[in-house]
Amino acid sequence: MKFSQQDIAQIEKKGIKVQQVEDQIATFVRGNKTVKINTASTIDNGIIQLDKTEAKKNIAIYDGLMHNFKIVIFIPASGAATRMFKELYGFIEKYDPKTDSLSNYLGDKKNYNLAQFLNNLNKLPFYDEALKLTYKNHPDFESLSADAQKYYLVNTFLKEGGMDLGNSPKGLVPFHKYEKNIATAFEEHLYEAVTYASKNNRANLHFTVSNEHLEKFQQEFKKIKERVEKQTDITFHITYSFQDPKTDTIAVTDSNEAFRTLDGELFFRPGGHGALIDNLNNLEADLVFIKNIDNLVTKERRNNLAFYKKMLGGKLLKLQQECFYYLEVLDKADFSSVNLQQILEFMKDHLFLDVENDGASISESEKIERMKELLNRPLRICGMVKNEGEPGGGPFLVEFQNGEQSLQIIESAQIDNTNPHQNEIAQNATHFNPVDLVCGLKNYKGEKFDLHNYVDHDMSFISSKTKDGKNLKALELPGLWNGAMAKWNTVFVEVPVSTFNPVKTVADLLKKSHQPK
Repeated sequence: MKFSQQDIAQIEKKGIKVQQVEDQIATFVRGNKTVKINTASTIDNGIIQLDKTEAKKNIAIYDGLMHNFKIVIFIPASGAATRMFKELYGFIEKYDPKTDSLSNYLGDKKNYNLAQFLNNLNKLPFYDEALKLTYKNHPDFESLSADAQKYYLVNTFLKEGGMDLGNSPKGLVPFHKYEKNIATAFEEHLYEAVTYASKNNRANLHFTVSNEHLEKFQQEFKKIKERVEKQTDITFHITYSFQDPKTDTIAVTDSNEAFRTLDGELFFRPGGHGALIDNLNNLEADLVFIKNIDNLVTKERRNNLAFYKKMLGGKLLKLQQECFYYLEVLDKADFSSVNLQQILEFMKDHLFLDVENDGASISESEKIERMKELLNRPLRICGMVKNEGEPGGGPFLVEFQNGEQSLQIIESAQIDNTNPHQNEIAQNATHFNPVDLVCGLKNYKGEKFDLHNYVDHDMSFISSKTKDGKNLKALELPGLWNGAMAKWNTVFVEVPVSTFNPVKTVADLLKKSHQPK
C-alpha cells in the first residue's frame, strides 16, 4: 500500500515506522489466527491445587523472602465507567416518566435485572450523595411519583450537573460504603496492597491511566492520602503511566484499505491492553502482582485475599529460586550435585516444558543450550478460578507451529470453534482466568528481562468497529496476559472464587460481596 508524504508524516509523528503499519495491514489481509489447544488445563493436568498446609508453606516462603525484592502492584485503570452503566443509559434514553408506565417498561423480560436494580437503589454506595444532588436539581423531587424519582436519581448518577459517573474513570467510582467513609476502587486497592505487598511501612502501586484522567487520580490520592496512611501506618508510593501512542494500530476498511477520517487522515486506534506490555517492561521491580481495577473485596475479606496472594507469591519465589539454581548449574556445566535428567524432570513436572520433544537427534550440548533458553524466561504464576459461568479466558496447553507446547491463557475468540475437536476441548475447560497474576521480571543474574522478546505477535486479534457511521476493522495487540506473555514460563494454581469479585455492571455493587458488614 502506498502512503502519501502527508500519511508518512502522520505515521512518524506517532513514533511508528511505516513498515510497522504495512505489517499491520498484512495482518488484516491474513485474518485472525486461531491457536491449537491440545487440552484444557484441569486439576493435576496443568493446574496445581494446594491444600492449606502447602499453601501455608508457600506463604512462609513469601513472608521470609519478600523483603529482598521490590514489589509493585500493577493495575490497568485507563477505562472509563461508561460500559458499567450501559443498561442505565438505555433506561434514561428510552423511558419518559411523563408518559410511560415504569411497571410496563420493566415488565419486559429483558428488563428484569433493571427492575431488581431500581428497587435497591438505596444500597448503592453513592446513593446518599446522588439523592442530595437530585433534591438540589429538582426542588419538586419530594412531590414526584416513585417512578419519576427513580428516573431522576439515575439521571443524577450519569449526567453532567449530577455525578457524571459514566464519564468517570472506573477506578474513581465509589465501590463500598463503610461507616466512616465511602471507598472508590482506587482507594480499595491501597488497602489491599497493605495486606500482601507492603514492607518497611511502604507499598508501591502502579496504575495505567488515560492521559485525561491522570489529574483526577492525583486529586483523589491527595484527598485520601492522610486518612489512609494514618489508618494503615503505610506510606504509599503511587506511579502512573499512559498507553504509548506508538502502540496504536491502524484501522482498515472491509476491503483492507487504510481507513480514513472525514478530513482524509489515517485513523489509528489504541492497541488494547496488550499494549501495556510496554508499561510493564518499564517498571523497576523484581516482583509484580497484576490485577484488574474492578476486582476488589470489602474490608472483612481482605485477609482471605491476602492469604492467596501470598500463596501465589511464595510459589513464584520457590520456583524462581529453583530455576535460577539450575541455570547456574547449566552455565557451569557442573553436574556433580545434580544431573541433567533431574533438571529435565523439573522442567517437565513443574513448568510443562518438554525439551526432549525434539527427539534423540539433539546432542547433549544442544540440549543444554535449549534448556538454558527455556529456563531463562520471565516467570508468572496465574491464579485460576473454577468456572461458574463467568466470561473470560481459560487455561490451556497449546501447541505451536514448531511442535512446542506450553501453558497459555486463551480467549474463546482465539479458538477455532468450527473445528469440532477444538470446540470439544474448549468445552472441557473447568477453570477461567480472573486476572490474578504474580510475575518475576528479572533473570538469574539480576538483570531485567526485555519483555518484548517474549511476545507472540501472531496472537493479535481483529475486531469490527464503526467510525463516522462507517464500518472498520480494528487490530488489537496480543493481550497482556495472552499473546504478550505467550513465551513466558507459566504455572497455573487454583484459587477460590472468594478472591474474584469484579464489578462489570453497576448492579454488581448490590451483590452481598460488595456490601460491607
